Amino acid sequence: MNDATQLRPKLRWTGTVSAGVSAALRFVTRYPATSIGVVLCLIVVAAALLAPWISPFDPNDQHIIDRLQSPNGTYLLGTDSFGRDVLSRILWGARISLLVAVTSIAAAIAVGGTIGMISGYIGGRVDLFVMQTMDVLLSFPSLILGLIVVALLGPELINLVFAIALTAIAPFARIARAPVLSLKERAFIEAGRALGFSHTRILFVHLLPNILSEVLVMGSLWMATAVRTEASLSFIGLGVKPPTATWGGMMREGFENILDAPWLSVWPGIAILLLVLGLNMIGDGLRDATDPRLRGET
Repeated sequence: MNDATQLRPKLRWTGTVSAGVSAALRFVTRYPATSIGVVLCLIVVAAALLAPWISPFDPNDQHIIDRLQSPNGTYLLGTDSFGRDVLSRILWGARISLLVAVTSIAAAIAVGGTIGMISGYIGGRVDLFVMQTMDVLLSFPSLILGLIVVALLGPELINLVFAIALTAIAPFARIARAPVLSLKERAFIEAGRALGFSHTRILFVHLLPNILSEVLVMGSLWMATAVRTEASLSFIGLGVKPPTATWGGMMREGFENILDAPWLSVWPGIAILLLVLGLNMIGDGLRDATDPRLRGET
């Protein structure tokens, strides 16, 4: 084997890395706000995944003698009224926020997207009935509907996920239905019918890829709404039960000592702000990247 043959895999690998770096630089240059959003979300995701290893203390360990300590060398973000380390609880609380947001929105995309696609594809009275049902759900503000569901079922994690998913089903049904109404009349769909393709194949093999980008853009924006809704429900006592650390629950506990220890509410509030801001930036960037009319306006 000659030297040129031995060097060929290395050159190919180097070229792939160089192309990837160039593509990343072009993306950062073209969508700076989206890049910042990606960084913010990656920081939160990394904090959640690495919480067991980077948390200074167990999030539920109580050190009563150190209660309401201001930020210092031992407790970088201070302690709460039970002497629990605020930094550790924020790191572990990121897991709850991300778990609820990702799970609830994934469920809403699956259920709402399927309902919208089928409704738009069938059309007629079925479409009218389904969309009127979705309008009923849309008439409730997401927080109010989530509050009603959690109050009826109880403040458990699974109920919280179900409540938030229920509030998001109607928007995803509408966003999936709209393009299906026009796509189902296109020539490639008519050709599929002529070839004897099943309705299931037409829906999920030929129509779904054409609407997936719009659904994913909506999903990133609604994840921010899910984070806010989860924090709001936890703040009013309808989130995950204590002592599990949640950002909304931490703000609620800190509100009782807002004058003596403002950091108890400030730090989890900043965490919520950064995650929601990052998700909104990503959603805006994806929208601009997938909509030709908005490209170059970021």
